[in-house]
Amino acid sequence: MAIQRIMIRHGLDELLFTTPLLRSLSFLLYLLPWNWFRKEHGPRAIRLRMVLEQLGPIFIKFGQILSTRRDFLPDDIAEELAQLQDNVAPFPGELARSIVEKAYGSSVAEMFRDFDENPLASASIAQVHAATLQDGREVIVKVVRPNIKKTIERDIGLMKILAHAAERYSSQGKELHPTGVVEEFEKTILDELDMMREAANASQLRRNFADSPKMYVPEIVWSHTRQNVLVMERVSGIPIGNISELRTAGVDLHQLAETGVEIFFTQIFRDHFFHADIHPGNIFVKPGTNGAPAMYAPVDFGIMGSLSEFDQRYLSENFSALLDKNYRKVAELHVESGWVPKDTRVDEFEFAIRTVCEPIFDRPVKEISVGSLLLRLFQTARRFHMKILPQLLLLQKTIVNVEGIGRQLDPDLDLWRAARPSLEAWMRDRVGFRSMLRSTRQNAPAWLDRLPELPSMTFEILDHIRAGKLQVVSSEPELKEIRYEIERMHRRLVFAVIGVGLIIGAGVLNGVSIQTSRMVGPLPLSVWILGGAGVVALFAAFRRRRI
Repeated sequence: MAIQRIMIRHGLDELLFTTPLLRSLSFLLYLLPWNWFRKEHGPRAIRLRMVLEQLGPIFIKFGQILSTRRDFLPDDIAEELAQLQDNVAPFPGELARSIVEKAYGSSVAEMFRDFDENPLASASIAQVHAATLQDGREVIVKVVRPNIKKTIERDIGLMKILAHAAERYSSQGKELHPTGVVEEFEKTILDELDMMREAANASQLRRNFADSPKMYVPEIVWSHTRQNVLVMERVSGIPIGNISELRTAGVDLHQLAETGVEIFFTQIFRDHFFHADIHPGNIFVKPGTNGAPAMYAPVDFGIMGSLSEFDQRYLSENFSALLDKNYRKVAELHVESGWVPKDTRVDEFEFAIRTVCEPIFDRPVKEISVGSLLLRLFQTARRFHMKILPQLLLLQKTIVNVEGIGRQLDPDLDLWRAARPSLEAWMRDRVGFRSMLRSTRQNAPAWLDRLPELPSMTFEILDHIRAGKLQVVSSEPELKEIRYEIERMHRRLVFAVIGVGLIIGAGVLNGVSIQTSRMVGPLPLSVWILGGAGVVALFAAFRRRRI
């Protein structure tokens, strides 16, 4: 009933009569007493935001996460939901103290030299208090709200009922699959309740940037961290949104903006693990001393993104093709990799991508948004039945936030130029001969175990080829052409087997030399000879003849 009253108050009860079940009864909307003197309401996006704000903090957080699903949300609603603020009234400091003492099984005075009961910040999941450890280190203590899990379970249960109803009675609801969105939200918010998980995220990010002069990640105090209490080093710095204070401190804003982009894309392509809750409230800047550049100091590690090798290749190859305006390549990548159905017409997909991208690339560099471009690409691919993975949507949202912060620091920021070094470094590291050698060294021990089987397997394949046991079945009438293709396939297979055998042999020799000398040094000449011969054989197997 509370939801109905709030929806009626903001004029959203009309949405119920847009469903197929009630559409024929839409005239009843005008017979309801509260609509007799109906006042004019604002745009639908603003009304929806106000409804979520009044429904409470869990619905606010749901709206924030829903705003990242711009692959199917209308732009006006997505932009309005992105403005939802997760500011919740704090719970009493005495209650926070009791939660901490229960978690430790001892008094706060035993664990801390000082504990400030007045919170520094308060959000829907937890609130933060300042404290000092017994050894004098200043820390922050993040305390999960009492009974928040019950509230989450109740509200998500209600969301699931509404989502099931939307899928059942609305054709658009079936297409958008809202139950999946709610389930994804449930997983995200329950993960945020676990402070041990957030602490592990922070530790991993700190390890990734341990020697970096560009970003400082605060240290987790594991001895004081529990499932509902997180204790972390307190970082001092200037909020990144305070431009005037940054200028006063002598921070080079242009360099700071480019460094932020570089750090973010390093997380994506080098570490495949990135901070996914980037906004001005979560980023501080530590001004440099003695000519050193300023450092980023992020906080709040509850939401992190992770990319697989497949996701990284998707991004890198598509970014490279887009930078070269090779829309045909982008379309082919999607089809060849199975991101869109195999029967998709490449020319139609290419035309759709060009239609989206050309107006964006026609603008000045400072107006081109990588996040918006990625979003438009997702939206276009969705029309061709591509299922967008949640981690890619999370990445797109984070890129938009990184761009927003970067251009607040430097309106002329060329994000493409700042991001390209990380992209090219990843391509050099993961593609080509260096990547093949690294993979060979890693797999050499396993190959050593199977080396005795290699000669017999090779001769067995060659015997099958010679005996004609490898056949291609076809209903095409051009038998001569089919026979020619089979013969060419046989030749390629022979070269491929020989090439792979030589490369494996080179890897095995290299592995033996490493295990013998117990150190990694220059590759032996025999490894270069075998590996080079293998590469030549593979080139002969897969090179395309020009007709």
